[in-house]
Amino acid sequence: MTTSAHSLTTRLQATIADAIRDAGGWIGFDRFMALALYAPGLGYYANTSLKFGTMPTLMQDGVRVAGSDFVTAPELSPLFGRALAAQLAQALAATATREVWEFGAGSGALALQLLEALGDTVDRYTIVDLSGTLRARQQEALAPFAGKVFWADALPDAMQGVVVGNEVLDAMPVQLLNRVQGQWFERGVALAPDEPRRFVWQDQASDLRPPVDVAGPHDYLTEIHAQGVAFIHTLAERLVRGAAFFIDYGFPESEYYHPQRSGGTVMCHQAHRADPDPLADVGLKDITAHVNFTAIALAGQEAGLEVLGYANQARFLMNCGLLQLMEQGTAVDRVRAIKLVNEHEMGELFKVVGFAKGAPFDAIGFQTGDRSHTL
Repeated sequence: MTTSAHSLTTRLQATIADAIRDAGGWIGFDRFMALALYAPGLGYYANTSLKFGTMPTLMQDGVRVAGSDFVTAPELSPLFGRALAAQLAQALAATATREVWEFGAGSGALALQLLEALGDTVDRYTIVDLSGTLRARQQEALAPFAGKVFWADALPDAMQGVVVGNEVLDAMPVQLLNRVQGQWFERGVALAPDEPRRFVWQDQASDLRPPVDVAGPHDYLTEIHAQGVAFIHTLAERLVRGAAFFIDYGFPESEYYHPQRSGGTVMCHQAHRADPDPLADVGLKDITAHVNFTAIALAGQEAGLEVLGYANQARFLMNCGLLQLMEQGTAVDRVRAIKLVNEHEMGELFKVVGFAKGAPFDAIGFQTGDRSHTL
């Protein structure tokens, strides 16, 4: 760990430790995850460390000079954004709107691809992102569209347009539930008695439960997604007219809470390596949880959205013309884009759910392979 990285994680550890002490010695994992990712200036998405890209970390004289922690689809292939743009163009026309809203725009790669592909069909592109450091990177990447791109820290009271979020739901804090010998607990974080800045797991009895009964008597760790559900409710309330599409890794409820998925889905990403320990190296690695797409779809319906469809990423992108785009691209384009649809890479694990506010329409991304019946 470099000196600057050690300083960052030490300061973040102190901030989280203070929060734990202020709360009486224990905080839920959702609170810990929120601080680890978003504490101003210190959390993973609020600090200046490199995050997005295709290359792992490169160190020089003990200092990180290049590289990234993980790659998202837009960094992997520009054809991702061009295919997604076909769906957004249809949605803009169907809803008679001319603004795109992107949540969690990362490096700005997807915004650039969409703006290039959508052209004059978009008058305004608004990015909602909590990270000031990422905003600076986005502004640089999107300089050619400076007149169209705007940033917001929060949603307005009313909005119109087409919303897109790629790998944003998985970064929303989750609560951990742990079943031990048939009794449910909420798993949270406390301080080790002998080391006041070392974090340890600690369970507390709780009335919280997963949304479905988990079969079997075995011990079982899982997540519930109150913040993701609340986000969808808020979005539905503020969206006067438009559509929304969310792409992320996850499962429908029946698979999410499968008896064999007994270790939960929380995972960390750093330097293109994954590990299951969010309590270590806080601020230096991403923390994620898979998405319960049934909960997301139900939240949208309850708040007045129409579910347009639900499909795996492979089928969605192919419905949007990815194969034709690959035929027109270079050999390198095709090699990179195939990772988007290969079943053992991003094609099956990643899913897409679509919503409409107002009159529904037959979204092209779900024309074949719609799995809404599995939600």
